[in-house]
Amino acid sequence: MPNKEEIYSFELANKNGMKVQIINYGATITSIQIPVNGKLTDIVLGFDNLEAYLESYNLPSAPYFGTTVGRYAGRIHKASFSLDDIEFKLDENNNGNALHGGDMGFGRKIWNVASVISGENPSVTFSLLSEHLDEGFPGEMTVYLTYTLTEENELKLEYKATSIEDTVINLTHHSYFNLDGHDTNVLKQQMFIKSDKILETNSDNIPTGNYTDLTNHDFDFRTPKNCPFPIDNSFVVNSNTEIVAQLISLKNNLRMSVYTDQPSVHIYVGGNCFGKLKGKENVDYNAQSGICFETQNFPDAPNHAHFPNAVLKKGEEYTQKTLYKFESLN
Repeated sequence: MPNKEEIYSFELANKNGMKVQIINYGATITSIQIPVNGKLTDIVLGFDNLEAYLESYNLPSAPYFGTTVGRYAGRIHKASFSLDDIEFKLDENNNGNALHGGDMGFGRKIWNVASVISGENPSVTFSLLSEHLDEGFPGEMTVYLTYTLTEENELKLEYKATSIEDTVINLTHHSYFNLDGHDTNVLKQQMFIKSDKILETNSDNIPTGNYTDLTNHDFDFRTPKNCPFPIDNSFVVNSNTEIVAQLISLKNNLRMSVYTDQPSVHIYVGGNCFGKLKGKENVDYNAQSGICFETQNFPDAPNHAHFPNAVLKKGEEYTQKTLYKFESLN
């Protein structure tokens, strides 16, 4: 880091040859490699070095490659909300709104390494202390995130957080997946989303509080079809043990299934994120290079009483679980 602090990279590997690389800057996934036809294919976008991750936040619209987003994923309208009759003003970093926790969100922080477990089902746990009024959010918060790679080719993400006073929270993971390999585009891959409605949004992509029925809608993915472009929408899902979304590569005969206990999966491809960007292995990324499955609470939930609860009470614990499972279609 510029202040000479060292950043560490961890590799989780299972007996099938799958490998996941994670750095403690932003608790960021830099690589997910899966054996396809006898060779490893990297299926997430990223950079070769730390400098490129740091510099990506200076772009007009940061891509958030592989990062952990917090304190609040998605947008908060006019960068403000009220809690316990107190109004809190957040960092305005997106057209007068707050996006992904503000300019210095969790993806730009150095996380501590709390534990590393090797052997079968290896895992690494990161922790972060977010001070009171960090980017404007109330309450000193302690966050833990455990990444586990199972022997069944599942990548499990388990989040826990507590705060010493009432606050709001919405954590998510921001990998851009591409099952054909990170050096291709996603538009020939198929997507399934078990959702019959998305959040209606205004021109700034802020939820209006209403829902859009997906019957006869272009974004009805209850029957798998090709990845859309562009898309930047929150799909309402029934978060239980069922699959909420899938990405399917017919080229690599590979399927990723997404499980979560969250009420929404936000799907993002491209938009205004990057025209052309130099990624790892000297690959030129463009807006169609990857697709995000951001499992989370609803954006702007603190400003909509009928949205799922986003308040973390003093002394209570926030938990979030998301699982990405990779399987061969053969």
